[in-house]
Amino acid sequence: MFVGGSRFASASREAVMASAFQERKLRRMFAAFDADSDGYLREEDFRALVARWSLLPAVAPGTELRARVQTLLMGWWAALLEAGDANGDGTVDMGELLTLVDDLPAMVADVTATADTVFDAVDANGDGVISPEEHQRLVETWNGQPEDMTGIFEVLDLNGDGHLSRDEFALLWRQFWLSDDPAEPGNVLCGRVPD
Repeated sequence: MFVGGSRFASASREAVMASAFQERKLRRMFAAFDADSDGYLREEDFRALVARWSLLPAVAPGTELRARVQTLLMGWWAALLEAGDANGDGTVDMGELLTLVDDLPAMVADVTATADTVFDAVDANGDGVISPEEHQRLVETWNGQPEDMTGIFEVLDLNGDGHLSRDEFALLWRQFWLSDDPAEPGNVLCGRVPD
């Protein structure tokens, strides 16, 4: 799913195995991707997501990073459509997305590979770390709206040095996509998970 081709084993399952926590987290992710809020993911939603990410200072149109971000996001869409569009209607709904959750733990390398592109997109000043302000911009870009992130950065800053290194971010990114443990800090990387 994460680097342009389908990495999901199969979307045809009899039962969804997502925990209640994973479902809450994935619903938030789904809402972030569903640009028109119609309850379905379509190619247009991901094109809108690319446009939203292109507003980040480091992701200006015509740059190499803009091309990387577009390839990443449209790759997510292609893989979701291929693996998650169970009824062949050209869309992915929340139920179809939830059927894919069991495949995520087998995708650690794919998930980690996407962390570098996201890190570079968020590191606006190119200093090799993500500041609290840059993290706030990530969350608001991800969700397409302002977010109250009071106290969140302190949870994410694993070594307490006031910024996120590339290695810290990669760990948090993996936790965001793969973790079923609400106590792991990466689960709030892109905003609080609703109760």
